[in-house]
Amino acid sequence: MLKALTVQDFALVQSLDINFEPGLTVITGESGAGKSILLGALGLVVGQRADSDAVRPGAARAEVNAEFDLVDQPDAQEFLATHELQDVDQPTRCLVRRVVSSEGRSRAFINATPVTLQVLRQLTERLVEIHGQHESQRLTDPGAQLRLLDDYGVDAGLLQRCLERHRAWQKASRDIEAMQNALTGQEDRASLLAYQVEELAELALTDGEFESLSAEHKRASQAHSLRETVGRALEEIDAREALGRIQRDLEGIEDAHPGLVGARDALGGATALLDDAARDLRAYLTTLEVDPAALQDLEARLSLVMDLARKHKIDPSALSAHLAALSAELEGISTDRSALAALRDSAADFEAQYRKAAQLVSKQRREAADQFATAVSACMQALGITEGSLALEFKDQQSERGLEAVEFLVVTNPKYPAAPLAKIASGGERTRIALAIAVVAAERSALPSLLLDEADVGVGGTTADVVGRLLRDLAGHAQVICVTHAPQVAALGQNHLLVQKSPRAETHIEPLQRNERVDELARMLAGAGITAESRAYAQTLLEEAGNGPVH
Repeated sequence: MLKALTVQDFALVQSLDINFEPGLTVITGESGAGKSILLGALGLVVGQRADSDAVRPGAARAEVNAEFDLVDQPDAQEFLATHELQDVDQPTRCLVRRVVSSEGRSRAFINATPVTLQVLRQLTERLVEIHGQHESQRLTDPGAQLRLLDDYGVDAGLLQRCLERHRAWQKASRDIEAMQNALTGQEDRASLLAYQVEELAELALTDGEFESLSAEHKRASQAHSLRETVGRALEEIDAREALGRIQRDLEGIEDAHPGLVGARDALGGATALLDDAARDLRAYLTTLEVDPAALQDLEARLSLVMDLARKHKIDPSALSAHLAALSAELEGISTDRSALAALRDSAADFEAQYRKAAQLVSKQRREAADQFATAVSACMQALGITEGSLALEFKDQQSERGLEAVEFLVVTNPKYPAAPLAKIASGGERTRIALAIAVVAAERSALPSLLLDEADVGVGGTTADVVGRLLRDLAGHAQVICVTHAPQVAALGQNHLLVQKSPRAETHIEPLQRNERVDELARMLAGAGITAESRAYAQTLLEEAGNGPVH
């Protein structure tokens, strides 16, 4: 329930601090006193858009704070815990704060933590519901209408089973799609790897072969110039007459001097080395005999190696290692589809279970629809919509809640066809229809705090008394706060707040004691000129409402 509302520099309010009680609270006051300010302040709390007009003239910002008791709202407690917004010291308390600057910018807080308006709306739709002539109403939402009908006539355990099986089915379906994509990707990769491995295996390039081929090709392509160079070198070596003559002359000298002996030995070694060089060059020369066909084969293999290296974007010398890596990856890829088949079987089983539960939900839902519509229609007529009725229209729409959606269609005049609640032209009728739905739903649904703006508009006398008593009954299931101009309704309130405007045109809201209530009801009955008769009637209304004698 809503426990307290604090307003600072909002519209015509400088400062306002209101405490709310359980049951039915009525709010009264003269026209223009500022009752709509309360609706506007609570509108900020539930996440409605704000602009600079919300700020009191001359103030830098407006601020609205609301305190909620969540003892009977486990869904709201779970929401706070899930979004890490819970007050760990007081988990059943929730503080909502909204600040609007004079430039029109606004900020929202839940338990002192900044939040977006979307998060604020998601929470407060569980906590407070505004029924007014112009405010959007939760009851116009098809999802909310379906939940109300389900609360009224569908087994909660069956609904939960339907929801769980649908979620399991959808998760399995998502897992199937993910696994299919993964397997397709694996198979595509395996196909590519198999082609690449076959291509590289067919090349059969051994370690070091590229370097050998490159050297051989370089030698073969330069064979002509190399032969010429080697030939000239051999000619020079062979034509070493001067060296031979010098060696013979020195050998003819009979002297054992070490210098001469060393010179003769060096010349002998040089001659032997030249002979070795000539022999090696002649052997090398034999390798420079090039077979044109062999050269062509060599060039073709080198071209194939280079092409594959470019294709795989690696160095040609790494092709052998690359083949080994691709082969290992191909061997490691598993495209076993048995898990996919098992997952498909599981999804089909969850779907079958969901449809079985959903069909039972549909059966209970359609059986409850007529009883729900009849009860709401009777309540509408009791509220003064004498020819009004409610009908429920089902449409095929598969979801976790079942196989259909529902929409509440209303008739207020038999001359016109049934229309959705949101399209009912009269604001007063719309509010009373919403009240009728809430009264019937409250028997079996957990409703949030309800704020009704002039649910009694356009009615009086007996009908106004009926409205008040229905509100009183409804307040036995949910906190009800009602702005009213009808004394019959005001008398039935268990708590009474009076809205007044000060001489400085500032709005104040104060709780009334029992004797003060008599004066206010007398004013509502007779206008400004309160008489003894109007006071007596006011006291009678309070006593008949069960609020006890007033002295």
